[in-house]
Amino acid sequence: MSDLDDLLTGLTGFEWDDGSSTKSWERHHVTQAETEEVFFNRPVVVMAAKPADREIRYNVLGRTSDDRLLSVVFTVRRGLARPISARPMSRKERTAYAEISPEVP
Repeated sequence: MSDLDDLLTGLTGFEWDDGSSTKSWERHHVTQAETEEVFFNRPVVVMAAKPADREIRYNVLGRTSDDRLLSVVFTVRRGLARPISARPMSRKERTAYAEISPEVP
C-alpha cells in the first residue's frame, strides 16, 4: 500500500470551513455529501496536488454513489480530511481514473 493510500485509511472524519462548505456547490453543483462519498467509494486515485504556501494538499479522483466522477482537493489536519474544492473530473482526470476503473466512460 502506498503512503497516499495510507493517508486515506488514516482519516477519521471531515472538517469543513465556512468558505469551502458552499464554494463547491456554488461553482460546480457538488454537495458536501457527494464530496465525502468520493473518499469511501472504490476505486480512488490519490495524488499530491500542487503545493500550497502553508500546507500539503492532495487530490482524490473518485465517484459518488450515483456514479458522478469528481475531483476533490483536500488537506489533512488532525486526522481529518478538510475539503478545499470539489468539481467534476476533467477529461485528463477521467482518462487517468479509467486506467484503474475500466467501466468509466
